[in-house]
Formats: sequence, structure tokens, C-alpha cells
Amino acid sequence: MTIPKTMKALVAYSADKYRYEPAYPVPECGDDDILIKTEGCGICAGDLKCQDGAAMFWGDGDVQPAWVEPPFIPGHEFIGIIAYVGKNVKGFKVGERIAVDQIAPCRECRFCKSGQYWMCQPHKIYGFFKDYCGGLAEYVRIPVKNSEIHKVPNDMPLESALLIEPYACSKHCVDRAQIQCEDIVVLSGAGTLGLGMVTYAKMRHPKKLIVLDLKDERLEKAKDFGADIVWNPSKVDVVEEIMKMTDGYGCDVYIEATGHPSSVIQGMQMIRKLGRFVEFSVFSQPTSLDWSIIGDRKELDVLGSHLSPYCYPFVIENIASGKLKTDGVVSKTFPIEEWEKAFEYASGKYGDLKVAIVFQD
Repeated sequence: MTIPKTMKALVAYSADKYRYEPAYPVPECGDDDILIKTEGCGICAGDLKCQDGAAMFWGDGDVQPAWVEPPFIPGHEFIGIIAYVGKNVKGFKVGERIAVDQIAPCRECRFCKSGQYWMCQPHKIYGFFKDYCGGLAEYVRIPVKNSEIHKVPNDMPLESALLIEPYACSKHCVDRAQIQCEDIVVLSGAGTLGLGMVTYAKMRHPKKLIVLDLKDERLEKAKDFGADIVWNPSKVDVVEEIMKMTDGYGCDVYIEATGHPSSVIQGMQMIRKLGRFVEFSVFSQPTSLDWSIIGDRKELDVLGSHLSPYCYPFVIENIASGKLKTDGVVSKTFPIEEWEKAFEYASGKYGDLKVAIVFQD
């Protein structure tokens, strides 16, 4: 495969300077690297918040330090074909299709050494660091020693392959909930990640899977993907309905996937004593809550969910088999030259789910 000297790329130089570069240098690769030719890359809410200058990425000049290291190429939901394999790399060859975990484990910290690589202390993630540039470019360098790499069937449609990363995050979240066959499960939020949770949670066979969202079209998709009941909280008193359904006890599991404070409070109201509350989202504002609900009143298990450890193989296999549903989730694709329009659509203002940048040969 012939590798050019330059490529099309979106480059972040600072919070207020994202620029399309039509002739950016292709990454130089060494003996321990893989280079992929990017097929496509999904746009994540994190990409949008970073481009918007959020303090969690760029720092606030006071309490919160900067996390990102510019100049970098955004995008961690990428899929591509191997174009180069370094001589020290084993198990991969040119022409194979791969996906890569978002996290780039250091392999040296206490978390990496104990197998908890997704909580790696340095916490380098593709698409936010100059040494780990992401998939909004025609080529991506993969340092093999610090990457979790997974082969993807070449015949998997791109629209499905683009959901491997988000669905892997969805799987980890649902696994954290430890769903049992007698559980009444409430999932709040039916965006891309929420729909991934729906289609996987259905495979865990809960007694009832109930999905909440403010957008009726998303609820229809959740129903198609396996939800038993769907409710719009702006039209239905969802807490009252759950209490009616459970003889006043409440749901067994509540998964929060909206990132809105009202969803947290709603969940704490409807979950039963000794229930399991899983928080998945990133919030743009603090949430106030009476913490006595967690301990003194209900003795809840409150669990977090971060990234997608050990989930890629299952997700790839089950997307390929059709057991994990993907139809219609990637709602729009754009060329890299139209990245600003793609980011606008990815914000959800036009009702889209997953929006991606794709690269044509």
C-alpha cells in the first residue's frame, strides 16, 4: 500500500483554533507502530465539549489544569485498514481492518499492572494528545505497545463498524449494573450510547426493560432495539408509573445516560431500597442531591462507568452476527472538509444520533 507524505486532517491547535488542514504530514511510524488508513470516525460528545473549550479539557487557569496536549487531531471512535506494520509488531498485517480502544495504557502504573488498564493513571486517550492523534484524519499512527487493538471483519458495513467504540462503552455500563432476570431496569437516555445499552441489556433478559427519553423518535428506536416499555418524562409521571408497576417498591436498576441533573434526581426517587444506580454520563453542571437517600434511606449501590475495558471482542462479534442492533444509529456522514457542519449535526440540534466523518478512496 502506497503511503503519501501528506493527508487531510482536522487539527486542534488551541480551544479556539480548530483548523482543517488539506496537506498535514502523515504520521511517521517506527518499528513498534502500525499506521492505518482511516475509513471513518464518529464524533463524540467529548469531541464537541473539547472544541467548545470546556475546562475539563483545556483547564480553567485556576483550579483545573489543562488535560489535552495540542496540537492534536481529534476523534477516538475510528476504524481503519492497516497500511504499515513495524518490523517488531507481531500478529497484524497490511490490509487487515482494526479498531482501537480509546485509552492508551502506559503499562507502568498500578492500574495497568493490575489489569485495570482503562483507569491508567496518565490517562492518555486517542484524539486529545499530540502523541496519540485521533481519527479525524486520513491516517492514524498506533503505538502498539500502548494500545488495545482489535481486528474487525472486512465485510462489516462501515455504519456498523463505527459503533464498535460507543457500543463497547455501552456494554461496560450495563455490565456494571449486574442485571438479573427478575430485575425491573430503567434506562434514562436513548441516544447512541443509550441505544447500545438497550440492545445489549435485552440480551441479559431482565424482567422489564424501560427506556426514558424526551424525544419520541428515540423512544421508537429504543422499542425497535428491545425496550419493553418507553416513556417520555415530559408527558408521563415516570416515578409514579414505576411505583405502580412495582407495588410501591421501585425499580431494581437505574442507568443514567443523559448527563442531566433532573435524570439523577428522578432515578433516586424511583429506585428501590438496596437498588443499583449506574452513572454513565459526563455533566456540564453540578447536580445537587440529598445524599441521605443513598445511605440512610435506601442503602444503594451507586456505580460509575468509564470507557470500555475488555468489551471490544464481544461487541465486534455480536455486531457482526446481528445480535447487537445498529440499524439507523449512524444518521449522517460528512467528508472531513465539512467538519464544522458535522460537529453542528453531532450536537443533536437536528435530531441526529451518531454523526461521523468518512474518508473515500
